[in-house]
Amino acid sequence: MKQRILVTGGNGFTGSHIVRELLDHGHEVTCLVRPGSNRRNLDGLTVTLVEGDITDGEQLPPLFHGYDAVIHNAALVNDWSVFREMYTVNVSGTMHVLEACRVNEISHTILTGTISSYGETHSMRQRDESWPDDSHYPYLFDRFFPCRMNHYRDTKATATRKAVEFAREHHLDLTVLEPAFVYGEREFSTGFYEYVKAAQASIPVAPGNRTCRFPVIYAGDLAKSYLAALQKRPQGIHRIILSNPVNERMDRILELFCRFSGVRKPLPLPKWLLYGPAAILELWQTVTKNTHPPVLTRGRVNMFTDNLEFSPEKARNVLDFTASTPLEEGIRKTVDWYKANGYL
Repeated sequence: MKQRILVTGGNGFTGSHIVRELLDHGHEVTCLVRPGSNRRNLDGLTVTLVEGDITDGEQLPPLFHGYDAVIHNAALVNDWSVFREMYTVNVSGTMHVLEACRVNEISHTILTGTISSYGETHSMRQRDESWPDDSHYPYLFDRFFPCRMNHYRDTKATATRKAVEFAREHHLDLTVLEPAFVYGEREFSTGFYEYVKAAQASIPVAPGNRTCRFPVIYAGDLAKSYLAALQKRPQGIHRIILSNPVNERMDRILELFCRFSGVRKPLPLPKWLLYGPAAILELWQTVTKNTHPPVLTRGRVNMFTDNLEFSPEKARNVLDFTASTPLEEGIRKTVDWYKANGYL
């Protein structure tokens, strides 16, 4: 059934994949975009653009009128923003969106969460939705010198908790889709593109672990999960982890990115060897108030060296959804897009 759907953050990386999937299935899509934001990812698509800012709660309710469902995908996603900025967008913005949905009697809202809410500390156990929220990573020196990677994790976890409380209080159907690390066409912030660029620049070494596992999902598959959520329209409140059926070895993921890019994979170095230099670089960039993150941070070192495994079983049971794109195919498509658009 054709639906009128409002998507926040539709001009971003994952949002642009969601919008394309909705359009391919005949839905009428409106994208809420910030004034002056880059809309290049929506070029050529038959979508309606409405300007608005989720951090301004007063302007949102009139913009949300007349839709069958809302997909809230807008967020500040990086590892170098200050906490206040992250909180304003990721927490306050989410609550403004939910209030606009309530005012307009939009009963079903799909919210983009993240597996980061459950924590990303090294663990050999497989996490699922029953795992308690444990978003804050206990980095070395974190008490005195916070790692900004936690700002994203903590604000997204807070946003999800507050959203669930709001939906329960106002009897709204809320589906929180919590993807693993997403890769695909138009991705520049997950870390894989930067890794390939470093390899292309002949950087000989990088953080790595030949045995640790890492949860990923191809952006095209992730978009299909949103379509499944719209079609299934699960009643009540659900948090649903989305990842490939198999948590791949990080070393294999990186090897495939380098192979298809035609570059030599850097030699993987263990965490203990790079953690100190990463902390020093991070501290220097902070003290000098540099707006760009250093090549190495404690968060980035951990990302490439910790064992993380998540279960997508609930997605199969509730949404009848399974990520189906083979890893090699997804990475090949991603690299081909980088090359075709002059990024590699």
